[in-house]
Amino acid sequence: MSKRIVRTEHAPVASGPASQAVVANGLVFVAGQVALDSRTEQLVLGDTRVQTKRVMENIRAVLEAARSSLDKVIKTTVFLRDLNDFGAMNEVYWQYFQENPPACSMVQVGRLRHDAAVEIEVVALS
Repeated sequence: MSKRIVRTEHAPVASGPASQAVVANGLVFVAGQVALDSRTEQLVLGDTRVQTKRVMENIRAVLEAARSSLDKVIKTTVFLRDLNDFGAMNEVYWQYFQENPPACSMVQVGRLRHDAAVEIEVVALS
């Protein structure tokens, strides 16, 4: 099995010893993305809707660098600081997956990097 590491300047740098994404066996594994601005590496200020939009744009950039796309996403995992924000997150999330949405898991967590409201990781076809 071979793997290819994905890097793009159009998404935040991966934290610690991690990659933005890895392509292996026809799949793209995108590391969890929070609402960091790729130019400043600072958290985008705003509510869960604003942060979810930035997260999804970061994911789009990583997928494009991996030669994939949002329409090839087969699984997402959404981490929310507060499950009461599900509706706000889902309003934005749904805009990116209106047709043939991927399988999705959603969990509430105690804390996310940078005190973000939402983090999303995806698996896509390459």
